[in-house]
Amino acid sequence: MTLTAQVVHLPEVEPWRLACLGMVAHDRRLTDTSTRIDVKRVLGRLDELARVGAIPDTTGVARLALSDDDRAGRDLVVSWMRDLDLDVRVDAIGNVAGVWGGREPDLPPVMCGSHIDTVKTGGRLDGAYGVLAGLEVIESLIGRGVRPRRPIAVAFFTDEEGARYAPDMLGSLVYVGGMTVESARDVVGNDGTVLGDELDRIGYAGSLPCPMIVPHAFVELHIEQGPVLEAEGFTIGAVTGVQGISWQEITFTGQSNHAGTTPMAMRHDAGYVAARVATYVREMVSRVGGVQVGTVGAIELQPSLVNVVAARAKITVDLRNTDDDVLREAERDLARFVERAASEEGVKVESRKLARFEPVRFEDRLVDLVETSALAFDYKVRRIPSGAGHDAQMLARLCPAAMIFVPSHDGLSHNVAEHTDPDDLAAGINVLFDVLVQLAEEP
Repeated sequence: MTLTAQVVHLPEVEPWRLACLGMVAHDRRLTDTSTRIDVKRVLGRLDELARVGAIPDTTGVARLALSDDDRAGRDLVVSWMRDLDLDVRVDAIGNVAGVWGGREPDLPPVMCGSHIDTVKTGGRLDGAYGVLAGLEVIESLIGRGVRPRRPIAVAFFTDEEGARYAPDMLGSLVYVGGMTVESARDVVGNDGTVLGDELDRIGYAGSLPCPMIVPHAFVELHIEQGPVLEAEGFTIGAVTGVQGISWQEITFTGQSNHAGTTPMAMRHDAGYVAARVATYVREMVSRVGGVQVGTVGAIELQPSLVNVVAARAKITVDLRNTDDDVLREAERDLARFVERAASEEGVKVESRKLARFEPVRFEDRLVDLVETSALAFDYKVRRIPSGAGHDAQMLARLCPAAMIFVPSHDGLSHNVAEHTDPDDLAAGINVLFDVLVQLAEEP
């Protein structure tokens, strides 16, 4: 199937380059989805990277940002970049980009990529798939002797998960100027370490400023991390945007006392208030409806003993919505309930914002390009918002950005059982290939 001329206008482009773009079939080797990319090569690299930080007796990975395993993973990916003779660049917060020069090397590059850090119970695809897919696109082009007009860059960003240092997408946030390098370096992790100290320790505090590259466009290929594409039978998601995210930590301080001798009416039970709030989050989200979601992901009680009323309780609340006005009202609603519940139990309350990002809408032109490219391969494609945060939402502040989703089996991610069928992984890389080359041919 050929792409329609309305998608991209490339006057006087040589036939071999049109073939590479999938616009005409002068060379079946360049348009056949089975030979365009080498998915076995990508799977091999995914397997090798997954051995760094592997969780024993599972297929999962724990490669927390700026840990020793993260350093080893970075070193491995950088070695693959150098094998392709890419120009490897590292900025002051540890973001890494490998750049392959185009026919006009001074033009701003088209950038793709994602992240290679994981949560503690992560899978092997989240983030890493998008990075290694970008390397595959470049390696495939090199193998065919094809060099587009613009350079192509593959990047991975520091601490996307936020599993060790809040907020999530920290590296890409600093990259686009939403947080200073100095503030990021001062962030204290949930293990008591300081981000800047760990960045220096693993040897990835680069000398380049942020942003070290201002891309012509940014495209991130990622697993969906949700059940929609698989459940509805779609191969490709053309991502329309990323919903807004609100993270906060709430601490309740009451009074520790004997569980058997303290009458219920005379307690100042921090654990009880935390439980009420956790339940209220679910009730509120159900009442709001639509795409509103809310999660209490962590609860800590002190002294955490079976026969002692909790003196202190700490919880985290994650609220998300594609409509920022609705999200703000959910935040206000929750704040009112927290104050009332704490007052009724006679406990003190403190709240701390961990992250707050407004919803992001990706540029329509790029969403259209992803959709049209998928259709050109006869892939079934659906427009879909992202429920998870991604580096692309940060890059959208700097340049046109888009995302490509492939299905997640059973909707699982941040889970050692995370899986996507190889055929779907290959489909995503084919679309990435097509989109990147079209963007890289733009003047």
